[in-house]
Amino acid sequence: MTSVTAAPTVSSASVLPAGAGSHGHAQVDPLGALRTPADPTWDVYLTGTVFLDIIFTGLDSAPVRGTESWARGMGSSPGGVANMATALARLGLRTSLAAAFGDDHYGDYCWDALEQGEGIDLSPSRTVPGWHSPVTVSMAYEGERTMVSHGHEPPPEEPAPDCPPAARAAVASLTPGRPAPWIAQAAARGTRVFADVGWDETGAWDLAGLTDLAHCEAFLPNAEEAMRYTGARCPRAAAHALTEHVPLAVVTLGAEGAYAVDGRTGESAEVPAIAVEALDPTGAGDVFVAGFVTGTLAGWPLADRLAFAGLTAALSVQEFGGSLSAPGWTEIAAWWHEVRSVESQDPAALRRYAFLADLVPGELDRPWPLRRAVPTIGFRRPA
Repeated sequence: MTSVTAAPTVSSASVLPAGAGSHGHAQVDPLGALRTPADPTWDVYLTGTVFLDIIFTGLDSAPVRGTESWARGMGSSPGGVANMATALARLGLRTSLAAAFGDDHYGDYCWDALEQGEGIDLSPSRTVPGWHSPVTVSMAYEGERTMVSHGHEPPPEEPAPDCPPAARAAVASLTPGRPAPWIAQAAARGTRVFADVGWDETGAWDLAGLTDLAHCEAFLPNAEEAMRYTGARCPRAAAHALTEHVPLAVVTLGAEGAYAVDGRTGESAEVPAIAVEALDPTGAGDVFVAGFVTGTLAGWPLADRLAFAGLTAALSVQEFGGSLSAPGWTEIAAWWHEVRSVESQDPAALRRYAFLADLVPGELDRPWPLRRAVPTIGFRRPA
């Protein structure tokens, strides 16, 4: 199996040049050639809970009971569903988010970071008086993370509206035994629904409990989830079994990459993972889904969609944080230019990503590795 030699790890520190796009990301519209005046305003709609994420980095080990640990770095950013929204927006998709925001400073910060910083449409969202923002503290070390979260349930009507806005696609997180009416409403309007799922705390692992799967075009579980839901002994067999319930099954295989089967055509594809130094896996699954949705809406071949999704996820784990780490086209372009300069690179592996040549900016005026600002709450805006 061919593999790409990874480019150097990306670090984060200084602010990118002004005018390069949201958070310094190059402006690339992957759907530009497909857009018509009759299209929906939004490419992707999603809903869920926005957390304020506070990420401690530079820890040598896990915190030890009864001691104080000092972190060499810290960042803060919107988390939760904001990880997915940010990843989609940075890939050039017009993204609309319905979420409840607290009326505290944390809520104001998250709203501003998503709307003004990332260009995400928050018109379906609203601020809930008297409700404080959920918070997650994440400690990253040894390529893993430990998280502590706190929050209260939002009002029952939050955050999903009864009638989601028209969009090309929607991303939904399925919960066993808890259907979300907006999914069927969106699918009935022609929205293509991509779904993932979390760990089944009930232990039932019953596909019948995922009633909204019937309204979805694609299902993207990880290997363990796919095997548990289908009873298959290997993730590839599980992917094929899932196509009896959803048209397109995509199973992530961790360090082995990803495997997908389109039950409508019988096509299957497998792409190996890109080996990188993983600093923090937070949000990598969201970035993978965002990359796959982007390629699907752009009409790319199945293998190209898998390769692109895996690449964006690999770039994200080289950064700390969830939405902080989501790559844009600047990072993708820099990786493509850099990886082709490696003399020992496997030509067959490079051909797997040759589709990027027509997508990424041709010239870069910035060196690799790229450096990015880490947002922190409390700084005043320049006058």
